[in-house]
Amino acid sequence: MAILFYKYQGTGNDFIMIDNRQSLFPKNNAKLVASLCDRKFGIGADGLILLENDDLSSFKMVYFNADGNEGSMCGNGGRCTVAFAKYLGIVRDKASFTAVDGLHAALIGKKGIRLQMQAVSEIRIKPNVVFMDTGSPHHVQLVNNLADLDVFGEGEKLRYGLYGKAGSNINFVEQVEEAIFSVRTYERGVENETLSCGTGVTAVALAMHKIGKTKANTVTVHTQGGTLQVEFEQDGDGYINIHLIGPAKQVFKGEISC
Repeated sequence: MAILFYKYQGTGNDFIMIDNRQSLFPKNNAKLVASLCDRKFGIGADGLILLENDDLSSFKMVYFNADGNEGSMCGNGGRCTVAFAKYLGIVRDKASFTAVDGLHAALIGKKGIRLQMQAVSEIRIKPNVVFMDTGSPHHVQLVNNLADLDVFGEGEKLRYGLYGKAGSNINFVEQVEEAIFSVRTYERGVENETLSCGTGVTAVALAMHKIGKTKANTVTVHTQGGTLQVEFEQDGDGYINIHLIGPAKQVFKGEISC
């Protein structure tokens, strides 16, 4: 079987994109998905995304982690899927799409893709740690000397030891300025550090506002793969009108035999 694919990346978070509007891709084959994401024996990616037809919106996004299992919401993946939809001629300057966590809206502009995230109502705060679900579960932890941190070792320890089999993404954060932060993320499903995580960046911005590290409603977050912005409004104990903003680019396209 030959599969036509496109490779996209959003601040270094990279994805295999497949146009599955004809429903030809065997998406129940987790072994195939994992092999395509393998960086030594396949195409190589943090995840695989299928763009499918949807009755309620412009398209449906189906996201798989690099381990082959269907995953929770992926913010950078959502922005890349919007860019892919524009490339395919499905949308122009705006889009709506259905993901595993519901309906999303997006605008396509000169600064990249502006993706509306789901509202966040439940936030748990512990000493030096904030936990919330921004479409995916996220542990946000303030640290010093982020550049020298063993993200894989510490992230793996927390991902399994603190959150069990289901796990959580683990974000280590350092403040740069009043409304600027740096983050490094250990992602479940990839089971390693990734260059960027969109739902993680969203969680970082909200967490830092929640605990008073910033008063700004627009927060800049530096990842290993680039810079993203998050805009939001506080609504009681939670947040609404959350937008993740940043670039999404096609890297190459090709065909692989499986």
